[in-house]
Amino acid sequence: MARRAISPLTRAYQRNLKALTKATLGSSKRIANQVQRAAAKQLKPPPGRGDWLPGVALGPAGARRYHLYRPPELQLKLGEKLPLVVMLHGCGQTGRDFAISTRMNRIAAREGFMVLYPEQDRIANAQGCWNWYDRRSGKADAEAATLMAAIDQALMLYPLDRDRVALAGLSAGASMAALLATRYPLRFKAVAMHSGVAPGAARSPATALGAMRGQHVPPMPATAVGKAMGAAAVFATLPPLLVLHGDADTVVSASNASSTAAVWAVATGARAGAMRTVQRGKRHPMRITDFTRRGRVAVTLCEIAGLGHAWSGGAPSMLFTDAAGPDASKLVWAFAARQFRLGAGERTP
Repeated sequence: MARRAISPLTRAYQRNLKALTKATLGSSKRIANQVQRAAAKQLKPPPGRGDWLPGVALGPAGARRYHLYRPPELQLKLGEKLPLVVMLHGCGQTGRDFAISTRMNRIAAREGFMVLYPEQDRIANAQGCWNWYDRRSGKADAEAATLMAAIDQALMLYPLDRDRVALAGLSAGASMAALLATRYPLRFKAVAMHSGVAPGAARSPATALGAMRGQHVPPMPATAVGKAMGAAAVFATLPPLLVLHGDADTVVSASNASSTAAVWAVATGARAGAMRTVQRGKRHPMRITDFTRRGRVAVTLCEIAGLGHAWSGGAPSMLFTDAAGPDASKLVWAFAARQFRLGAGERTP
């Protein structure tokens, strides 16, 4: 039986199909290799001595990975426990990126505390942002509860002092830090917001962009502030807050800094003192205002001249950092350490 002749059109189609299959397989292999390299990079500890301990916590928002930095050569006395600083990264970052860019681990190794780096799941947010704004749907509160599960897990597994826990974040991480502090005010001795949105300024994705531009600032009456922030209570229950923000920030309006300080001050009954300007060497100058109540600082507002949407004083090789700014990591730790000393002897529930 004679073989049926293949038309030139069919032959061309087969050649193209073969070439397309080969190209697709090659592309898939390259993509798989890229994903594998990226995953291996994230598993690699940040530069420097100490342990980079992985973990996973389960909560209402599902599972979230985290890493705990433990300083090298710890020699703790029997029963001794260390302070904990929780660091919440911004959009487009991972916990490892945040550790490298902030260089908080260097300070932890020198001062003797541990650092927890929770990590957002890209399934929960494609850009890696914490869903701080999505309170109307309950997503933000579920995520906050899951972060608390990660913190509680670290406190249970490692020699950490639950009465000396501080919280800090950048951008979306700063806004999530504010949500955590207002939802669980007695769990933290200090909070630091770097380039974040004013608490209570957004309750849905639709209002988040406006809040980043400085809109939707909560009203000032204390009862309204408490409702907007979702706090369990106001007046003296919120932990002291450090606000860091650049006046050249084009991503999150710098007006959020003063709004945040005002909201927190109203909620804690604090009043503003005189503003002072501080500059260290050739770094960007800072305008600092303390808000106090009964002689205790409730809020410190630090507005940094010339700083954009970046971690001040961070590693120059990383995104979202400005090495020319004052060292935000040192400022965060100094603020937290002061609250730990002032709160010595006070017990959390």
